[in-house]
Amino acid sequence: MLSTYVWTAQTNSTCVTSIDMELFLHYSLIPSFFIIMVLSFLQRRVHHKRLDDKSYLLGNRFGIVIPLDFIGTFNNRWSYGIAFGATANKVMFLFSEGYQPLQVPQWAQAVVLLIGGIEVGLSHFPFFACLSSDFRLISSILGFMYSLIWFAITIVHIVQCPHGQLIGAYETVIFYWPSLLCLAFLLGRFVFMFVKALKIHLGLEVQNEERSFLEVHQAEHVKQLMRKPPEQEAEKSWFQRKIYEWDPYFQFPSRMIGATVLAFICLYLFIIIEFCIYTYIVQELDVFEGGLESYVASVNETGVLTPAILRIKELITVAKDVWMLTIFSASLTCISYLFHILACYRKHIKRLWLGEKSFIPLKFHSPSSSNSVVAIARYSGWQIAYILWGYLIIHVVQCLFGVMIMYGLVLPVIHNQGLEMLKGLGIGILTISIVVGLMILQLKIAARFFLQPKIKPGDKQKPLALNNRKAFHNFNYFLFFYNVLLGLGACLFRLFVSCILGTWLIARIDRTIMQNGYEAADMGFQAWIGMLFVDHYHTNPVLVGFCHILLMRNNERKLQKSTPYWHLNHSSASSEPVSQERISGPQEKPPLSKEIILDKAQPSKETDSLTNASSGYSSKEDATSISAVSTRSESNEEKILSEIQEEKRILEELKMTMDKYLPISQDMANIQESSEEDGDYFGDKSSKEEGYFTPLGSLPSNLQPQAYKHALENIRGAKNNIRKLLYQLYEAIELTYQSKKGSKDQQDYQKALFELWIKWSRSQSENADAPGNPSSGHVPQHCPEITVGLHGPPA
Repeated sequence: MLSTYVWTAQTNSTCVTSIDMELFLHYSLIPSFFIIMVLSFLQRRVHHKRLDDKSYLLGNRFGIVIPLDFIGTFNNRWSYGIAFGATANKVMFLFSEGYQPLQVPQWAQAVVLLIGGIEVGLSHFPFFACLSSDFRLISSILGFMYSLIWFAITIVHIVQCPHGQLIGAYETVIFYWPSLLCLAFLLGRFVFMFVKALKIHLGLEVQNEERSFLEVHQAEHVKQLMRKPPEQEAEKSWFQRKIYEWDPYFQFPSRMIGATVLAFICLYLFIIIEFCIYTYIVQELDVFEGGLESYVASVNETGVLTPAILRIKELITVAKDVWMLTIFSASLTCISYLFHILACYRKHIKRLWLGEKSFIPLKFHSPSSSNSVVAIARYSGWQIAYILWGYLIIHVVQCLFGVMIMYGLVLPVIHNQGLEMLKGLGIGILTISIVVGLMILQLKIAARFFLQPKIKPGDKQKPLALNNRKAFHNFNYFLFFYNVLLGLGACLFRLFVSCILGTWLIARIDRTIMQNGYEAADMGFQAWIGMLFVDHYHTNPVLVGFCHILLMRNNERKLQKSTPYWHLNHSSASSEPVSQERISGPQEKPPLSKEIILDKAQPSKETDSLTNASSGYSSKEDATSISAVSTRSESNEEKILSEIQEEKRILEELKMTMDKYLPISQDMANIQESSEEDGDYFGDKSSKEEGYFTPLGSLPSNLQPQAYKHALENIRGAKNNIRKLLYQLYEAIELTYQSKKGSKDQQDYQKALFELWIKWSRSQSENADAPGNPSSGHVPQHCPEITVGLHGPPA
């Protein structure tokens, strides 16, 4: 490759240094293996293996150490990105094919490069493993020591040999300062980790709970989907409309951040290497020009080859100047591609979240699962290689265009041939204008004479229906021969545009440069699509949020099963009176909410009197005669009420579930923490458990809308419960009155009354278990009274 010479020149430099960076790369594997073994020993295996029965002394030790989660890591993204940046010099070392530890045949070079890649990965493995390890105290110490070794060795290498043969002064500093900056950042990061872990170990700081796989931004994205969109969107700035719009509910994974940082540093190193090669070539060309000048001086500028020699010198001068100028344009193009690829990733992944696949070719709508998994590993490396080679190709193409512009426009003016240049330019523009004008004329004639009129006056164009067919056939016949010649120019123009677009977009891995139907031949675009689908299936916020809610509910069920309960004794031999706690079952208080709620004891006062009044209409003899339960259809009013409340109940349950299980943002956490600390607004612990009143105007302005909404929901829920309870009481009184009349259907009335009681008990138990129900903590207390009303007074 082009950069091979640079690394060879550095190796063969006359500067004497005691540090060989290639040799140090090999020796760095020793502390790297030690760190990996220590972290692996601390890591316990989750699943029991058959080997554990034999090696019981290890205690499930030596688990697998994960350097970086390439899919679901959203924390410490820039730390991982800087860790990738610290490997830039070694990646370029591999890219330049300078890694030749073994003398092997040419056909085995791929195997040698694979070994080199594994060695570079192992030598930098501790950076990532120490950042991602759960044992912060030990991993921060090990990571700091390993980073300090690399930092010190690099500093010594730069101090001993700061200059080079190609760039000259401070050549080594120019090559190694990005890696030094990344290593310095990692040193500071490990120090911060050590201080924080030490505070937690000494009890000065509380350790955060185990982080859920549902990130905060994913939960906020799901909540945003449930909100009503604003009627009028806020006006966007020019930067948001033309360049980039920030999305607070989306974060790039660590893989994308790391690949972007590494691509920036590798692009910088590649440009420096290219400049070194350019400097070497310029030196050789200067020697060649000196020989040409000596030849011209020897023949006194009268030789036959003198004009050709002068043109060659002019070409060399123009090429050198254009090459230097196009370095900036090509580098800016590739840098813009890096930012544009990130924007395209966000746009494409959000489209997949919406179920939209129209931007993907049809054959990639269902990619192979194995290809998609491999694409995760391929994409990051391929993106860097595409950027580097794309820069070189774009630079060459831009240089060729620059030379054409110089010879076509600039040099004729310098040589006093401006009029001839303008004459030729005018003839060329006129010829192209005539050709384009004839093509436009064909369109105008076809639209004016060979198409039938519009069907409706409001149609934008005429229908595809021929008119004046005889004239149309003559028109096609005479233009047939002209279009043969015109097609030659169109074919060349097609080739020209394809070459320009293909070379200009060669670094864009997110866009295929193949024609429709041949996209599968573009392996880079195929890796991009596979990577998108893996991220879509594993980081979709809706899917991850749903799994998070299921896991939280499952954990709650396990916690409830492990809690001891009082159970009702159904033994007929027991003569002790049944207590109220045993009849009503376990009274489980719902978790305290951090929002302002109304007093939930008020609705139950009215229901107490109604329930006590209805209990007098039944006697012990009527209750003991009920032996079976018969089916009875719901009343019309109950059906209407259930249908009206069903949709609202589902929506409210979904909202309450989201508020309960999904993480909250940092702003909402700060608001809730401040509201908990304010005793004037929230009272003491007993008031939060029993219910209280507080003026809405005395609350902070940021809590008033939420408190008002919650209060309305409690009032509406209590109102609906009271209405339903009153109707059930009315029906119970009516059935009791009918059964007391002594009619023939007395047994049926008693069965219906008992069925009504069973249905009411089930509904009250469901309401008591439902989160956020304003009457869930009071209604179960009425169960003993209604039981006495149906079964007679207690013994």
